Amino acid sequence: MDATVTETLLDRRARLLGPNMSTFYDDPVHLVRGQGVHLWDADGRQYLDCYNNVPHVGHCHPKVVQAICEQAGTLNTHTRYLHEGILDYVEALTATFGPTFDTALMCCTGSEANDVALRMAQALTGKTGVIATDHTYHGNTTAVHQLSRSNPPPGGYWDNVGFVPAPDSYRPLGGEGGMAHARAFAVEVEKQIALLEQKGHGFSTLILCPFFANEGFPDLPAGWLDPTVEVVRKAGGVIIADEVQPGFGRLGSHFWGHEKIGFTPDIVTIGKPMANGHPVAAVIAPRDTMYAFRNNFRYFNTFGGNPVSCAAAMATLRVVQEDGLQANAADVGAYARQGLRQLADRHDCIGDVRGSGLFFGAEMVLDRATKEPATAFTKRVANGMRQRGVLLNFLGRHYNVLKMRPPMVFSRENVDQVIETLDTVLAETPLA
Repeated sequence: MDATVTETLLDRRARLLGPNMSTFYDDPVHLVRGQGVHLWDADGRQYLDCYNNVPHVGHCHPKVVQAICEQAGTLNTHTRYLHEGILDYVEALTATFGPTFDTALMCCTGSEANDVALRMAQALTGKTGVIATDHTYHGNTTAVHQLSRSNPPPGGYWDNVGFVPAPDSYRPLGGEGGMAHARAFAVEVEKQIALLEQKGHGFSTLILCPFFANEGFPDLPAGWLDPTVEVVRKAGGVIIADEVQPGFGRLGSHFWGHEKIGFTPDIVTIGKPMANGHPVAAVIAPRDTMYAFRNNFRYFNTFGGNPVSCAAAMATLRVVQEDGLQANAADVGAYARQGLRQLADRHDCIGDVRGSGLFFGAEMVLDRATKEPATAFTKRVANGMRQRGVLLNFLGRHYNVLKMRPPMVFSRENVDQVIETLDTVLAETPLA
């Protein structure tokens, strides 16, 4: 795109939306159309989308589009009127969970869902102390913004929030992997619980993404969280599993991230991908938990669970189930990790390959022996991929983990394009 046009759009954004409106890539992409796993910019250039989990079953999936259009042309209102759509969807949604999760609260964003979940935990425990990892993201309401160490809230952190070091399978806590790493994490949680009790807040909840996505999605075995779960339960607290990124079959082996790592949380939150881009989110909980919340907090969400949103969410869930997209994630994801490991044989900058299903990536290092993070290099690689028509991004504590999290209809042929392009970009990008 003409640089002048890009600058004009950026200037308009700053003027109309305010400053610090972030964009991906040094040369922002001006998108105008999407279909399946592809996006097109204003110049007609096609990109392979290897990053966006919001269009979970592919950009502009015809069944989701049809469901939205038909319901929008019939009725859209809120949950103070009776409508079958929200009930049908919650029944279908909770059926994907274990038997204890039989109620849901519908809202519009993952931020809202996590905010509600924190209040649910307070209703259950009567305490206010919250623990999160030190490199996570759970949204941007006033309450959940307090949980972000990478984006500190103005005025500082509340006294009732504690942080524990994020798990890292490549550089494990205490220097040893496996269950030793698991126990080291549990010890850190135990320390924060004691501190919150000492401060008089008490311990309410540990909130985490069960795939630790923003922390760099470390490879953690089933049972890894068992020591932590024991510590939390002993202290009378609850665990909130934020499934916004790993949920709905993305990890391939399991429908939900908490199932893969092998524990049952007390509350589950979901969001972005559940309606393929339509703004829908939810909190899933056992009936007693939902009743405790409803009886302690007067909560109403005008748009949460509206008929159009529920139609979009139901259509998305059906596509995942009927088109076998969880199985596709398992197959294509394994193929992608194999391709990345083959790249690692040719490029020493790849220190570690990890992931599950269609959530995979590689940690980039300056030196494999020292594991020194290649932060600036990783950013250059992401920009190089964008210039060659493949969209991906990076995250992790050192922002040196290439993150690939494409729509669930991604294919082996799409993986081949990613690997071939990444091979070229790694070869032509200076490490220093």
